[in-house]
Amino acid sequence: MIPASQRNVAGPILWGLALLLIALLAGCEREPQSYRLEGPIFGTGFHVTFYGDYDDDRLAEIEQSVKASLDKVDRLMSTYKPDSELSRFNRAPVGQPFELSPETAEVVREAIRIGDMSDGAFDVTIGSAVNLWGFGPDKHPDRIPSDARVAAALEQVDYRALHLDGNTLTKSKPVYVDLSAIAKGYGVDQVARALDAQGVTSYLVEVGGEIRTRGDKPDGQPWRIAVEKPVSNERAVQRIIELDGSAVATSGDYRNYFEENGKRYSHTIDPRTGRPITHHLVSVTVLAADCMTADALATAVDVLGPEAGFEMAKRENLAVYLVVKTTDGFETRVSEAFQDYLQDADEEDQS
Repeated sequence: MIPASQRNVAGPILWGLALLLIALLAGCEREPQSYRLEGPIFGTGFHVTFYGDYDDDRLAEIEQSVKASLDKVDRLMSTYKPDSELSRFNRAPVGQPFELSPETAEVVREAIRIGDMSDGAFDVTIGSAVNLWGFGPDKHPDRIPSDARVAAALEQVDYRALHLDGNTLTKSKPVYVDLSAIAKGYGVDQVARALDAQGVTSYLVEVGGEIRTRGDKPDGQPWRIAVEKPVSNERAVQRIIELDGSAVATSGDYRNYFEENGKRYSHTIDPRTGRPITHHLVSVTVLAADCMTADALATAVDVLGPEAGFEMAKRENLAVYLVVKTTDGFETRVSEAFQDYLQDADEEDQS
């Protein structure tokens, strides 16, 4: 039995030891570390920045899952790989049901939805026209195709010829599907899913300029992204946006084009004409919950142009930021849904 004189001090001693143990454990906690993964993919590159505290084995596991997710999208949806799932579908006979993977079916389903939303301005059967103008896997020396060749390519452009039933895709006419305007964003989403599965809660994923984030940085600050000025011979910041668990995609012709006889031809082909766009909308930035959707919408608005594209943004409540070339330089048009993301351009980009 503990004497009364000792019982009076036992509680305070044990409580003091507990406080000391808590303090020691707190002191052993490490600050979250910054990690970066990068490499080539989809004819461009990927970059992943994330925070946490991982040993070498966990880092290797995270890196493997990221690369595997990107390689799978490339293996399924590349038009540059003759043995990809998409290339095999493009070679399949008209009318023959083709069983897609769940991943490719998900992308085709969203492509058809945005095709309907944009009244055909977004059309993933644009492949024959893209190839004709030298922006696809069948590249050729830069030259302007004849009207007859454009008309022939346009005969094979019609996303409404695609019929998706579950994961089974059938084409009712000879079309060439090119998912490059949506699959890159989907690749970003797949990396995000891989990081989520690994328990990573603070990250930024970027593939060829398309971006998705989750969480805040360790200092509590959100991920901040610079929207680039549409100038072909320099890199400068147009505006700064803050991302909060969302995705951003940009479309523009100020870097990917060719010129002939002093005229610039955009890499963005209008599926309704089979020709490069000619309006004065030079840059489109779209925010959405997932990057697949943001990627496709950026292309759709880019094809529609400054007036029709902005009208669609207002009608569908899309977060869209447009840069339009005028005789006096550039002007911006910002949808209401985009306003909350904007920061001053002179603030330093912390991403």
